[in-house]
Amino acid sequence: MGRLNADDWAKAALDALAEGGTAAVAVEPVAVRLGVSKGSFYWHFPHRQALVEAALERWEAETEAIIAGLVLVRDPVERMRVLLERAFGDGRDAAISFRLISEADDPVVGPVVRRVTERRLAFMRAALEEAGQPPEEASRRALAAYGGYLGKAALARIGAAAKAPEGAAAEGREGAVTEAPGGAAAEAPEGAVVEGREGAVAEGPMEPAELAMVELGLPPR
Repeated sequence: MGRLNADDWAKAALDALAEGGTAAVAVEPVAVRLGVSKGSFYWHFPHRQALVEAALERWEAETEAIIAGLVLVRDPVERMRVLLERAFGDGRDAAISFRLISEADDPVVGPVVRRVTERRLAFMRAALEEAGQPPEEASRRALAAYGGYLGKAALARIGAAAKAPEGAAAEGREGAVTEAPGGAAAEAPEGAVVEGREGAVAEGPMEPAELAMVELGLPPR
């Protein structure tokens, strides 16, 4: 491994945070992750708190980088699909988001997690409005979908998010088959028919991102 920089430490700290919250961001365990001595930490940071802050800054920057790439997708429906596929395919970010929201009372964590959460919700609302939904509906659906995303992360912590029990799917507002409350379902029941906002129909097991599309009132594939 070449010489490490401060961002390498921040990334490793963020990985540790995904597994154990900010309490897991300690100098020695992060140094072990990086395969370096604890002493090398002090070339980059004066103390542990600075490392926690760097990890939070990196997480916020990752959100901005993702959004910057997504705005290049011109169709709002496809933009949401790409976002959801990325979100549900990245257990690390879901774990970080859930753990930081759980620590939002912390004076350092709170402002960052609120900014990131509102930024994500605003991006989702804007895409839904561009797709033709009224602002109130777009806001409600964005909140529900993001809540499901966080709920899935919470269930993953206890090993309950892999697959919903048989018959656990619920019927949504527009007759669509969606996930059980809290985002527990990873697949729709075999042979289930799902109708999207535009009347699109899909059969058989659905990926979490496609189920979330239905919850957002958008057509699945």
